[in-house]
Amino acid sequence: MINLIPKEERKKMTIGFYYKLAILFLMVLDFCILVAVISITPSYFLSSAKSASINTKLEIQKNEPLPLFDQQTLTVIKGVNNKLDLVENAEKNKFLVSQKIIRAILLNKRSDIKITQILYENDPAQGKKISITGTAPSREILLLFRRALENDSAFKNVNLPISNFVKGSNIQFYLSLIPS
Repeated sequence: MINLIPKEERKKMTIGFYYKLAILFLMVLDFCILVAVISITPSYFLSSAKSASINTKLEIQKNEPLPLFDQQTLTVIKGVNNKLDLVENAEKNKFLVSQKIIRAILLNKRSDIKITQILYENDPAQGKKISITGTAPSREILLLFRRALENDSAFKNVNLPISNFVKGSNIQFYLSLIPS
């Protein structure tokens, strides 16, 4: 098909097309902005009204005088403070086993040794003590476990009674440790 429109007219038509396209884009953009503003406006008014009411309530509460405590309330507060001091002081005297000690026991434990109980004691006469109860498949493995704990710097003293070595296999053992 032959194009009979001169080049200047084609350029004018192309420029006119781009103007129409730009105007259409701007009109669609304006319409989208208008819809967004209309949809957000109620939320804005609601939130500003809530903010204003909260601010007025806050001002009213600030202007109210604080109530004075009566003697009974002060007595209750002192009693609660005394009980809290008692609880805090009791916590200070407890022997808390650190993760370092438990990690040292678990790292030195062989996979075939089963620990059934870990007991923590804080005797004022003897000091802090950790007792481990469990089962070991043989004397040799139990002895290796004891030596590994003795070589660990987390423990000052490792006590494994000789009576644990009487049985040859499936040994129920009792081990006491003193942390350093």
